[in-house]
Amino acid sequence: MDALETTYLEALSELYPTASEAAEAAAMLEGVLALPRGTELFASDIHGEYNAFSHLLRNGSGAVRTLIADTFGAGLTAGEAAELAAVVAYPEEKALGVLGRAASDEAADAWLAATLSRLAALAHAAASRHGLAEVDALIPADFGAVAAALLAAQGVTAKAGTAAALIEAAIEGGYGVNLAITLAELTRHLVVDQLHLIGDVYDRGPAPHLIMDELLDYPAVDVQWGNHDILWMGAAAGSPGSVANVVRICARYGNLSILEDAYGINLRPLASFAAEAYADDPCVAFALKGNPGLSAAETALTEKIQKAMAVIQFKVEAALIAANPSFGLDDRNLLHRIDRERGTVVVDGVEYALTDTAFPTVDWDDPYRLTEGEAAVIEQLCAAFTRCERLQRHMAFFLDHGSLYKIENGNLLLHACVPLAPDGSLLEVTLFGETYRGRALYDMVDASVRAAFLATDEEERERGLAMLWYLWLGPGSPLFAKSKMATFELYLIADKAARKEVKNPFYALLDDPAVVDGIFRDFGMDPATSRIICGHVPVKAKDGEDPVKAAGRVLTIDGGFSSAYQKTTGLAGYTLVSNAEGLFLDANEPLTSREAAIQENADIIGARRVLERYDAPRTVADTDEGAAIRQRIGDLRRLQAAYEAGLIPEDE
Repeated sequence: MDALETTYLEALSELYPTASEAAEAAAMLEGVLALPRGTELFASDIHGEYNAFSHLLRNGSGAVRTLIADTFGAGLTAGEAAELAAVVAYPEEKALGVLGRAASDEAADAWLAATLSRLAALAHAAASRHGLAEVDALIPADFGAVAAALLAAQGVTAKAGTAAALIEAAIEGGYGVNLAITLAELTRHLVVDQLHLIGDVYDRGPAPHLIMDELLDYPAVDVQWGNHDILWMGAAAGSPGSVANVVRICARYGNLSILEDAYGINLRPLASFAAEAYADDPCVAFALKGNPGLSAAETALTEKIQKAMAVIQFKVEAALIAANPSFGLDDRNLLHRIDRERGTVVVDGVEYALTDTAFPTVDWDDPYRLTEGEAAVIEQLCAAFTRCERLQRHMAFFLDHGSLYKIENGNLLLHACVPLAPDGSLLEVTLFGETYRGRALYDMVDASVRAAFLATDEEERERGLAMLWYLWLGPGSPLFAKSKMATFELYLIADKAARKEVKNPFYALLDDPAVVDGIFRDFGMDPATSRIICGHVPVKAKDGEDPVKAAGRVLTIDGGFSSAYQKTTGLAGYTLVSNAEGLFLDANEPLTSREAAIQENADIIGARRVLERYDAPRTVADTDEGAAIRQRIGDLRRLQAAYEAGLIPEDE
């Protein structure tokens, strides 16, 4: 045994101080290898649609319904099964609603007893697919001991009376609903072993903050940052370009309440400035998207805020462009290309008519200079974003649980694309004087994002802040994946030719086997067994577009969780499900409402497509986790042998 091996095994012996403890740990891990492979859920582009996303987490994209059917079979009617699924999803709301409508106390107690018995059986069935240590770790602290005792009593004839006594005591003691919450939460967390959120919690929809709050408490989740997430990360870090974009987009969709009510961002200085600076401006090019339900006065003010932030954005972005010439974004400076007399602007050498010619805060001798009022507004907003405790907590979650990409179980998870050149080769992107491509680009950018929050060197931090903004709109950004961010054109030019944002060749070349093979090899993956799972671009399923590309080696799963995109996709989002039986893609219907789910047992029913069904059920041994466990078992066996050979003394 060489010195390095001895040092390692001696360190391991601190955890397992005797041969028997090492042998026991190895045996337990051998048992874990034989367990069924866990269920992974993949979703992308949630865009603030809290109710639908939360419901899918609560029903495990149908996993709870399947568990109920497997556990009870014909023992429950369809109505009882639907009610039990609703209890698992919303235990407190459902229980209190049913108990409040009960005809008598006796009827209420009978319903609660029957429900607790079913929940215990369901949690036991879910727990049977997991190791004891994992189940123990997932049992909530509240009434966890009672829940554990109930699980232990399931299926044991001699303990039938014990289970009944525990349930009766819970009801008589007034904590029956609390026990139901504990059992339901345990079941939800056992039916989904890992949630992979492939980008874009933020923007469009009304409640990204509630999604983030729920993710904070979710036991097993990873996030691959999306372009909208990165934009909010940049705003939280104090990047003026990111802040301007975030506020403008919230205004555009009538969602300023996210900033004010959810995050406590003070918008009064901005509102006062916009109301005064654009007092007589009809803001004809800045109508709100969708129907946010605002009054006429609120709509008018929000349009002024949107325009004010758009102009501020054009100005602060010009400063970022000048400070970062390697970004190659000079063509995005368009204010100085406006001909005021003709009411036109020149973009890419073509003159276009403007839809709005009122720019009261632009000094045409120095068009990118902020007015005193604009400078005060953006300074105050940046300070408010950086000081918001709730937002900082949410962004810390992104840093701790997120990354630009992840490789797991043969899947390459990324939000948008691996930037490609037109010939299918990896696009070379030069940033800060260095050239990157493929995985090297991803790794550099990931490190730069973290530097924006964590670097102690001010220059490194400033580069990170600039990178956060570049990732939102840069043509070489793996999160943007388009030729340009046509914000100016979308607002101020009616001609669609000027607005066109050309997608990176990645999307057109996905069915080229050589191109896909090259991506996998660059990321150190086996082309024969690997998949890319991504989102970002809504799949136009209603027009016949297939989310399955490259003969199944690329899965694009943006199915329109956001109501803003559901007309484009014809769906309410995709959920990709990987479990012991195979790989499945659920095309989801819209959720009627959270209230309907609670009161009427409404559910999201996904049309399930089988992408791959295994000949035999897969186990933990067939996963990356299994490979790590086998390595750990080998280490433990070597430690045991070292103990038995007397090479390392046991600590009796």
